[in-house]
Amino acid sequence: MQMTKMNRNGKAELLSPAGNPEKMRAAVLYGADAVYLSGKRFGMRAAADNFTDGEIVEAAEYCHERGVRVYVTVNVMPRTDEYGELRRFVKILSEAGVDAVIVSDLGVFSAVREIAPGMEIHVSTQASVVSAESCTAWYRMGASRVVLARELSLRDIAAIRQNVPKEMELETFVHGSMCVGYSGRCLLSNYFTGRDSNHGACAQPCRWNYSPSALDLREAQRPDEPVALSAEEEGGETFFMSSKDMCMIDHIPELEESGISSYKIEGRVKSAYYAAVVTNAYRMAIDRYRRDPASYESDPLIRRELDSVSHREYSTGFFFTDPREDAGVVTAPGYVRDKAYLAVCDEDCLIPDGDGMYTVRFRQKNKVSPGMTAEVISPGKVGRPFTVGEMTDGQGEPIESAPHPSMIFTVRTPFPVRRGDIMRAGD
Repeated sequence: MQMTKMNRNGKAELLSPAGNPEKMRAAVLYGADAVYLSGKRFGMRAAADNFTDGEIVEAAEYCHERGVRVYVTVNVMPRTDEYGELRRFVKILSEAGVDAVIVSDLGVFSAVREIAPGMEIHVSTQASVVSAESCTAWYRMGASRVVLARELSLRDIAAIRQNVPKEMELETFVHGSMCVGYSGRCLLSNYFTGRDSNHGACAQPCRWNYSPSALDLREAQRPDEPVALSAEEEGGETFFMSSKDMCMIDHIPELEESGISSYKIEGRVKSAYYAAVVTNAYRMAIDRYRRDPASYESDPLIRRELDSVSHREYSTGFFFTDPREDAGVVTAPGYVRDKAYLAVCDEDCLIPDGDGMYTVRFRQKNKVSPGMTAEVISPGKVGRPFTVGEMTDGQGEPIESAPHPSMIFTVRTPFPVRRGDIMRAGD
């Protein structure tokens, strides 16, 4: 059974990435209104774990039981010999009751309309939609939503909203990786490695380190005019295509007033910790604004949450300025490392011991030792710090550390902790 299209309080939905079932559950627990995921084929993130056909069925059931919608990406550019398998896959999605498919290719669009006429179709950012006219054309063909190109400013988006049918939904990315190609349409990967970026296998040559001497490009008929390329040099290395990550957490009021129907977080190849923390941060900020728009101010503690996940340097993408005018639009390809994801709570612990502390059962993700400074994050809350004290194993025996993946251990915290809460390294 498909979910209704109504968002929370009739407002824009928060749409989170789900690279596998674990990441999906994290996004749902931490406040996503909808998740987007991919099967083992036909999606633009081949590097993600993704979902088997059976897992897609289970995902739809899990999410719908919790009032969350499920969208499946079918947004590659398939060749003729792939359509037989694609048609079978669309039928599986229809029978699973997913709420929409995300497509970019007109042939795939047509196939979905034929095989599953009742299924919603969202037009992918890969389609590079940048105008109200294009949005309206897709809408007239049967699309209920367009994922707008990332190359649009907030003013552009507002203008599109004013000039498309009011029933049409507009979705835009608000957080995550940017691409040097136009809405992902890039052939560098194909050229350098033979890996087809438009089949989800991009090798990300835009993140590679290029020699400065290679940047003095000259066109044969204009030997005295170097091609205008701006190189970013850092520590003797040069990166002139490696985009910063997008982060719009400080601009929730502008997003809310723009008429966008869905705020999309990029990151299906990121961790479950990433899905939880980023979803949680935007959920808190959006809900805080909606409770009292007049007194809303951006919260540095929420911004700190986004600094705790693995990311490149942040920017606001194309929303407010032309990136060519921003000297800091490119960055070295390495990530700002996240805080270590130490463990996840295995069961609710809401009743304190006699001394007011709580004995909490965790499942290990990275090594934990007594004396560490740690934090617990919960849905709707920023990190709460504590110091790891004495530890016991699953049988209650004292241990010096929890070094093994997925091992059960207990520590005491000064506050209650619920199943699914995350322990991470502190400052």
